[in-house]
Amino acid sequence: MSDNLPEGVTREVMEVDVLIVGGGAAGLSAAIHLQNLVKKNNLPEKMIVVLEKASEIGAHSMSGAVLNPVALQELIPDFKEKGCPLEAEVNHDAVYYLGKKFKFRLPIVPPPFHNKGKFIISLSKFNRWLGTQAESLGVNIFPGFAAKEVLYDGDKVIGVRTGDKGRDKNGNPKSNFEPGMDIKAKITIFAEGPRGSLFRQVSKKLDLMKDKNPEVFEEGVKEIIQMPAGTVKPGQVIHTMGFPLHKSIGGVFIYTIPNDQIIIGLVTFLDTKDPLLDPHRELQRLKTHPFILNMLKGGKVIAYGGKTLPAGGWYSMPKLYHDGMMVVGDSASMVDVQKLKGIHLGMKSGICAAETALEAMKKEDYSSATLKNYGEKVQQSFIKKQLYRVRNFHQTLSMGLFKSMPFIALQEITGGRGLHDGMTVEVDSKTTKPLAEVWGVDGKTLPENQLPKPDGVLFFDKLSSVYLTGTKHDEDSPNHLLLQNKNICRDVCAPKYKSPCNHFCPASVYEMVPDDEKAGAVKLQINNTNCIHCKTCDIKCPFDNILWTVPEGGGGPQYKET
Repeated sequence: MSDNLPEGVTREVMEVDVLIVGGGAAGLSAAIHLQNLVKKNNLPEKMIVVLEKASEIGAHSMSGAVLNPVALQELIPDFKEKGCPLEAEVNHDAVYYLGKKFKFRLPIVPPPFHNKGKFIISLSKFNRWLGTQAESLGVNIFPGFAAKEVLYDGDKVIGVRTGDKGRDKNGNPKSNFEPGMDIKAKITIFAEGPRGSLFRQVSKKLDLMKDKNPEVFEEGVKEIIQMPAGTVKPGQVIHTMGFPLHKSIGGVFIYTIPNDQIIIGLVTFLDTKDPLLDPHRELQRLKTHPFILNMLKGGKVIAYGGKTLPAGGWYSMPKLYHDGMMVVGDSASMVDVQKLKGIHLGMKSGICAAETALEAMKKEDYSSATLKNYGEKVQQSFIKKQLYRVRNFHQTLSMGLFKSMPFIALQEITGGRGLHDGMTVEVDSKTTKPLAEVWGVDGKTLPENQLPKPDGVLFFDKLSSVYLTGTKHDEDSPNHLLLQNKNICRDVCAPKYKSPCNHFCPASVYEMVPDDEKAGAVKLQINNTNCIHCKTCDIKCPFDNILWTVPEGGGGPQYKET
């Protein structure tokens, strides 16, 4: 492991019992349940640490969230009495198909879209509340610390190194330099969310994806719209298909919550062929539809966010444990993509990991021989029951909305199998096709690829939307978005694909600008301070040319309502 500390500076080493990397719902559930189990079993006090790269718990949490409370009920039975921030209980479901100018409401709501009795939540508020519950039990939460490297003893995971703070753009120490610390743990639980930058390293080194489908993802963008007083009835959940998506698969969710607010979001598969896929643009276009525009009349967008979510499901789930480590939640592909729900699955995986960690503490054995029980607990829980039923869903729907319908119906009848089981997927970065093949040579000028005129009220350009995320990074710090070969962007990607990163990024991080080294050419400019940590660039670049790494701790979006 390389180290370039200034002369005379050393790293602090902290010894802990359990280290949880990521302060989302899965990681915090593991911390809460484990602390409760330690006390219930009268074990000596244990040092349980949660590392969170955001400036505070919840600041990087964004989801179109309808919460199935099953895991929450198990974790904190009196969650209502303890003030869990539940925005509204769902009392109405509806599903529509949208054409360009018309809507068709399905006469029967399909079973996957039944949400009555579940809760609409803000994930950022929910995770903040979970953080307070964890701290009240004695869990140590360190926000603003980005885990940068994994520490090993041979092939055994023994902790992580946090990133240095106070380096300039060139990596040189500034006057406020603080070295990262080595946190050594008996068990490390990776709960980084989708495309975890550390778990990605671990998975590759330890071959945890052997005999698995590759990871595939979806990208979601979301807005919260403040409506006039007295115009919104809380508790409604509406899903739509069709418009505005034309060349890509995806759908829309609309939730109503108290204080006359409407949440509207759009999710798209990243295994699309379309090089011009732009979820932000599609969300703006969605609001031009007569049905949606009438619903939002008089409203103003007050919040925006974007993220990816794992979509491969059961067959893309990695081996969940190894010597000294376990992985939970989105990092382990635990999302029911058919229902667009994963919070309860992530929480349950955290509960299972905590129970396994307790067993390891009692035995003082942190090897795979003990931690394999975590994998068995997941197999025996509702995590497998729910994900196994939709194990071929993403693969099938990728065929196209209408073409896939009979096959999806057959999967419902056969418990998820369909015509044949074990359907494979193609890595998202390899599915993009040349612009001319998908849209024709003039594809960028077609009406379907134009952003509606921004008005700063209901319609926004991308940079104005980024402002609503509160994103902050130290401008004089190293670029965390690592470009492998700038010439590919200029010489191959721009002419052939029209630079997909300029479109799929929901935060205007990437743009092509005139190249001062080559007359008449363009080059890729990376505006890394705009990054909202969705990691789409790491997933969808056709050349795998962008590597997302953690920036200095505390940087990124500052979500409050999402």
